[in-house]
Amino acid sequence: MAPPEDKTIMRSLGEFFGHVWQGVRAKPGETKARRVTHESEQRETENGSVTLRRTIIEEVELPPRKRS
Repeated sequence: MAPPEDKTIMRSLGEFFGHVWQGVRAKPGETKARRVTHESEQRETENGSVTLRRTIIEEVELPPRKRS
């Protein structure tokens, strides 16, 4: 298995500003948070090229705030 390639600085900056932008667009009273990550990778095998894909969906649901 080949070692994973390091992310470029531009890729890291894009991910950073993407997360910031999600925070800017989020509604303050919303009690759910969701993040979807897609990964795709090409690998060469004895039988030819193989594409590996992974989709990760992370969801967090917060309980409603109690007012004092």
